[in-house]
Amino acid sequence: MRQADYELQKKAFQFRNDLGIGPQEPIIFKNIFHKLGIVAVYKEMSKKFSGMSVKVGEYKFILINSFHPICRQNFTICHELYHLFIQDHFQSHACITGEFNRKNKPEFDADRFASFLLMPEDGILDLIPEAELKKKNLITLPTFLRIEQYYNCSRTALLYRLDNLELINIDKYEDYRYNVCKEAIKHGFDPALYLPGKKDLVIGDYGEIAKKLFDIESISETHYAKLMRDIGIDIDAEIENHDRS
Repeated sequence: MRQADYELQKKAFQFRNDLGIGPQEPIIFKNIFHKLGIVAVYKEMSKKFSGMSVKVGEYKFILINSFHPICRQNFTICHELYHLFIQDHFQSHACITGEFNRKNKPEFDADRFASFLLMPEDGILDLIPEAELKKKNLITLPTFLRIEQYYNCSRTALLYRLDNLELINIDKYEDYRYNVCKEAIKHGFDPALYLPGKKDLVIGDYGEIAKKLFDIESISETHYAKLMRDIGIDIDAEIENHDRS
């Protein structure tokens, strides 16, 4: 593992610690959204778009593409947490996550941080049978599936993490990248992790924050109405119905 990886892994460990999440525990995203005061919005968008994070004063938002499988959504959330809490001088950014693109340092760092945060080293090693740790490339498909189900992570993200931990060679990627959902079913695991979900889910004080931003004139009335429509609330219709009652 490179020095830069150690530094990011240390930051991910500290981030977990600050949130009261142990070094082997899976992340419960709903809980950390509330702890960190984040408004998370799941919307179906273009397949190429993973998510977006925004800071507006003290307020923080994460937009997640619900068209993607839930396992990838979780990686996207961890990626956006890097932008919101670790990256310096960040305000807003739309992302395509999980590419580990070395040519774009902020995105590369965010992907690596997400990998360390979502899949902690101690926890992964604890889930791998001792016989499969004796040398590289011994990890079996059932072990892959157990780790994914425990940490709610994607196969692609896990392969990168295991390569980073020097437990597999990169040339083993192709052996495990395909038919993930089908193999999960065959081994008795719930396939929901590998499928899209959470469409139009909103977690956090979205409506309250939107109203505060409107009240302090940070956003226009039109923008406020649009933000509320995005979560299924038509302000104009609600007011009209109230006036009639």
